[in-house]
Amino acid sequence: MAISVGSPSGPSTSTCGYCSPSGSRSTAKSAVHTAGLLANQLSCQVYQKMIDRGWRRSGTWCYKPDLYHSCCPSYTIKLDALAFKPSKSQRKLINRWNRFILHGKRPPAVPPKSKDPPTFSLINAVHAAEATFSIEQHVHKFETILEPSSYTSEKFELYSLYQREVHNDVKSTPSGFRRFLVDTPLHPAPISYSSPRPSHLPINYGSYHQLYRCDGKLFALGVIDILPNCVSSVYFMYDPTWEEFSLGKLSALREVALASEMQQAGAPEMTSLYMGFYIHSCPKMRYKGEYSPSYLADPETYVWFPLENCTQLLDNNRYACFSHPEHSSADPPDFLAIEESPQPSDALLSQVHVVRGIQDNKVTVIPVNKSPYWAIEEVRSEIIACMAGLGTELAMEVIFYLNS
Repeated sequence: MAISVGSPSGPSTSTCGYCSPSGSRSTAKSAVHTAGLLANQLSCQVYQKMIDRGWRRSGTWCYKPDLYHSCCPSYTIKLDALAFKPSKSQRKLINRWNRFILHGKRPPAVPPKSKDPPTFSLINAVHAAEATFSIEQHVHKFETILEPSSYTSEKFELYSLYQREVHNDVKSTPSGFRRFLVDTPLHPAPISYSSPRPSHLPINYGSYHQLYRCDGKLFALGVIDILPNCVSSVYFMYDPTWEEFSLGKLSALREVALASEMQQAGAPEMTSLYMGFYIHSCPKMRYKGEYSPSYLADPETYVWFPLENCTQLLDNNRYACFSHPEHSSADPPDFLAIEESPQPSDALLSQVHVVRGIQDNKVTVIPVNKSPYWAIEEVRSEIIACMAGLGTELAMEVIFYLNS
């Protein structure tokens, strides 16, 4: 298994993009991160454990939100891909898209009604209009291509269009696109399927781009991480001229199907779609709750709770703790009350390592409290905060790289 290496960071604040007026940013420092890690390299197993503890990545930057001290707490949400049953409206979205690919804008011939309509299969439905799966004559050629994350000018042009038209961002740059949605710390690792792998499924765990093409033109792109237990949605972009087809919702359904197909092909631990963060205080972010059954990670114990069991607590509080409801709070966040993490025991510090040197592709390490950087108060506090965010087990699996 690949080693996991990164530079630790302590608490930080940023403006909140969820409770601000449309088209603007709040001037208050409202979003708080307990810790960060600029990752040089992470094994997919380590990153899986990180997101199960509330972490998320933007490029190679990994961060853990502080829910208690944030104005809009962001709870990690996962969907049980194996138990998921598309709703009537979700089935209509898929069928509408398939009709467009098969028949274009003209209405299809109405088939004779059957007393026993066929059972809806999500996997069959999402592939029904794809050129590589269907033998029917199509008006349009629709393809999806799953490939390791990479930069192309075509992808950047789509990203720039999406940012400009949807987010009013006219400052997109190739380097920014690379940092945000191409660069990744995840080290690919082979997926051990127990049966022959269908050719459209991935060979490795790692970071991917899922390309959506119609008649050869790239019109949408999903950025996803494929991890041992889940498909993790990172970002989705599309050409706004395709707005009518609700592509964001369609992409989520395709990612659910991907997780299910991998499980059926013999990756038994692949069970979920992680949809990023669920932000109950932001109505536009509640759509993730439309996919069921979904679960939220408790912000203190990281135990998963069914979303429907959490909504009342979320309705009544700014910050909700599902395992200990008495810890919940309806009060505004107090940014000045953020406490430093207590120093770990010497026994634990002796099992957490930092890079001592790199020579001939060999890395030598020493215990963190034996490093000369440990004497620097600012560096020491960042290490301690990052260790607290990772937890004991993960802190021993990540090697810290200190260069300050």
